[in-house]
Amino acid sequence: MYYPEELVEEIRTKNDIVSVVSSYVSLKKKGSNHWGCCPFHNEKTPSFAVSETKQMYHCFGCGVSGNVYTFIMQYENYTFPEAVKALAERAGVDLPEVEYSAEEKKRANKRARLLEVNKEAAKFFYYQLRSPNGERGMQYLQNRALTPDTMHKFGLGYAGVNGTALVGYLKSKGFEDEVIKDAGLATYSERRGLSSQFWNRVMYPIQDINHRVIGFGGRVMGDGEPKYLNSPETMIFDKRRNLYGLNFARTARAGNMILCEGYMDVIAMHQAGFTQAVASLGTAFTSEQAVLLKRYTDSVLLAYDSDGAGVKAALRGIGILRDAGLSGKVINMKPYKDPDEFIKNLGKEAFQERIDQAENSFYFEIRILSERFDMQDPEQKTNFHREIAKKLCELPEEVERENYLQAIAEKYLVSPDNLRKLVRSYAAVAESVRPIERPRSGIATRQSPEENAKKSQRLLITWLVDEPSLYAKIKQYISAEDFTDELYAKAAEKLFSGWGQADFQPASIISMFEDPEEQRMIGELFQTTLPTLESRQEREQAFHDILLAVKQNSYEYYSARLGVDAGALTKVVEGKKALENLARTHISLN
Repeated sequence: MYYPEELVEEIRTKNDIVSVVSSYVSLKKKGSNHWGCCPFHNEKTPSFAVSETKQMYHCFGCGVSGNVYTFIMQYENYTFPEAVKALAERAGVDLPEVEYSAEEKKRANKRARLLEVNKEAAKFFYYQLRSPNGERGMQYLQNRALTPDTMHKFGLGYAGVNGTALVGYLKSKGFEDEVIKDAGLATYSERRGLSSQFWNRVMYPIQDINHRVIGFGGRVMGDGEPKYLNSPETMIFDKRRNLYGLNFARTARAGNMILCEGYMDVIAMHQAGFTQAVASLGTAFTSEQAVLLKRYTDSVLLAYDSDGAGVKAALRGIGILRDAGLSGKVINMKPYKDPDEFIKNLGKEAFQERIDQAENSFYFEIRILSERFDMQDPEQKTNFHREIAKKLCELPEEVERENYLQAIAEKYLVSPDNLRKLVRSYAAVAESVRPIERPRSGIATRQSPEENAKKSQRLLITWLVDEPSLYAKIKQYISAEDFTDELYAKAAEKLFSGWGQADFQPASIISMFEDPEEQRMIGELFQTTLPTLESRQEREQAFHDILLAVKQNSYEYYSARLGVDAGALTKVVEGKKALENLARTHISLN
């Protein structure tokens, strides 16, 4: 939904960023900023700064920047409208009513009703487990060494000895047959009427990232089939786009996510303190789930079963993670089957050691591949080397491919040159690998003039944000058009026009950009590290040099566009005059 710019700014100004961030991160005042450990990457030494005067934050470790809106969006994984709603509620600001079409209203009401009936079903299962009727389920969970707190946290429940009790309870709460069926909680037959498929099962509520119950998983008590039964897909439950436990894991801030196979693995790991664990929902790991994980981490550890099926699933998962741009590692569960068994027998400290020793996903693939060949047989050994070469061809970057080639060659005692020839031969056939052009000298190239120009522009904008009074002293020499980077020019235009208004804060500019990447870049733009200079004379000289560099680049930029840009001639003439004036002008920083 669109919200007026004035309303967005009102909500931002009523939510002091230090107060908001402090509700998520422990901050301590030091100098002009408040400091804490960054909530967006794993660190022990605080590098996350929150500025009360700028109403912005910046991490000097991972580089994230922004205002109170972007913080809420990043931390809670909210869209911009969701962040506006959350902060409006926090500040007590009333938002305008959303106007829906008749069809949209009908769909929204249906979704809300399905969430309500699932919530009520979760309550029913929860209390059944804790009643005399749930003794069998409670005994099972206690035998699995789950504590009452863990059972409460995950809302575990029990479905009784028949499928009619749940339906009767939901009807008594006013839910229609159609809603109960559409939520996947029951099916209809002529013999039984409306009856739930969930009976004689321990129940695991499945929640979305906002802790709303969207479905259920049920584990049968005894030898019945199927062992695990999940809700069918509904309007609110898409198995491919959700992960069990993500509602808790997304705020773990452990620097990684651990991907498991089952509900009990996730629950056991959370109970042991590994709150970054999640699991797929009765289906194989999907590309949609990988994209979902990428919102929260760049690193995923696979904690799949150590049997053949688990190894096969891990190999498939590695490919999906790689395609999504995620780094993958594999945790060794042996001599036990899964994380639950491992932790019960060896404890959480031993499991942490396995996390620390998790195997690089490519090494894991090659090791599993090697088990198919007899290394004492020259023919099979050659075939193994060929398979390695094919796997190396799957790596898109030449640098990564070369690094792995050398490491694998050393590990498996094969000539790097021979392996490289195999890679090239397979790559030529498949046309899947293109060599990267590199300077022959091998010497790193220096910063380009374009990057130097952008750096000067960043420095000038940050300096002006830090000391807005300087703009009045230089506005006769500089304009937004002097910033030759398109995004910087937009930011400068909003800054320069904003300083003509009362109570203007640069933090408001970040929210004027819709694209999250642009919001991040604008936030960073306002947080460029300025030169550390002690004397006023040195600072004035540095500021003058930066201003002059921006103007010089602008002059050269428009000079190069003469004959192409109709307005370039005017800008060149004005630029040359401004350069001449700047060269002999002293700008005081008082």
